[in-house]
Amino acid sequence: MQPWHEIVVEQLKANEIRLIPYVPDNVLKPLINAIHADPFFTAFTTAREEEAIGIVCGAVMAGMRGMALMQTSGFATLANVLASLPCAFQIPALMMISERGTLGEFNIGQAAVWRTMRPTLEALAMEHHVITRLDECGFIVDRTIRQAISTQQPAALILSPLLTGGKANPVKAGG
Repeated sequence: MQPWHEIVVEQLKANEIRLIPYVPDNVLKPLINAIHADPFFTAFTTAREEEAIGIVCGAVMAGMRGMALMQTSGFATLANVLASLPCAFQIPALMMISERGTLGEFNIGQAAVWRTMRPTLEALAMEHHVITRLDECGFIVDRTIRQAISTQQPAALILSPLLTGGKANPVKAGG
């Protein structure tokens, strides 16, 4: 069976998602590497998540499809930009967020931010789906992209540690 990041790449290509601005993240590294290796995509790092969302929104307005990649802690900075740009102007900005802060998280800051992510998405009435299993990955990515484009609404895909393996604690258990 294909790894999750290869499934995501296939769905991005099938849906003409070519522009991929991102903030570097270890959990997303296999996806970022696969995207950089494929000439179909234009991918580059941004300084902040707000910048990545602004770039995706501008691309959509110019007729190009894009998706911003980030981790949970980076999402915490986005409420204002999401409310005032893609939500307010019906721009199908897409985000893929590696979920940190749960399932054995070792960083207290990540755990605190994780508790705010879904409530923020719900308060903005933003479509969002958590991908937990490999067998559902392609379907959820494809259908979320299609819905965002057809409804002209932003959407977020959250990659659970159950799918990606998350980020391991550098400290041994029990010690």
